[in-house]
Amino acid sequence: MPEMKDNLATQPIRRRLPDERKAIVHHFNVGGYEGYLTVGFYEDGTVGEIFITTAKEGSTVSGLMDCFATSMSLALQYRVPLKVLCDKFSHTRFEPSGWSGNPEIGFAKSLTDYICRWLAFKFLPRTSPDPTGAEAETPASAPAPLTIDGLAEGQTDAPACKECGAIMTRSGSCYRCANCGSTSGCS
Repeated sequence: MPEMKDNLATQPIRRRLPDERKAIVHHFNVGGYEGYLTVGFYEDGTVGEIFITTAKEGSTVSGLMDCFATSMSLALQYRVPLKVLCDKFSHTRFEPSGWSGNPEIGFAKSLTDYICRWLAFKFLPRTSPDPTGAEAETPASAPAPLTIDGLAEGQTDAPACKECGAIMTRSGSCYRCANCGSTSGCS
């Protein structure tokens, strides 16, 4: 059994933020679920913490988002790179999800998807893949046009795309995504 002294030498060290620090607040709306993301910075301008406040305080989603923000903050303070966190939690799929109204993100598959893609878009260099999953050299594809009912071209029976979450449109007996080009399995 290794000595306690050896274990202490390998303990990670938490880099705490100063008591007073700069921060920005970002309002988000994912499928009608609103909230605010507060991002706190170290003196060098790197992200050191996040707080998530949702409109439905006391709800399960609110509690889970608070825990997610705390775990992200601790990971950042123990020097886990923001890119690693954003890559891991971007494109996670669960409710609430929906159109964000943010042109850089479009359809968000979940609140964690939106938050991590927004953080990546805002704070990571553009040499990495952009938050929509498209390479930086290629322009981001625009979401499919919406109609009054909120669905692409009035497709009330069309499924969501498994790749990007956009509503697919009928193409013969199959479906095709106007946003990313994937199909429902037909050729």
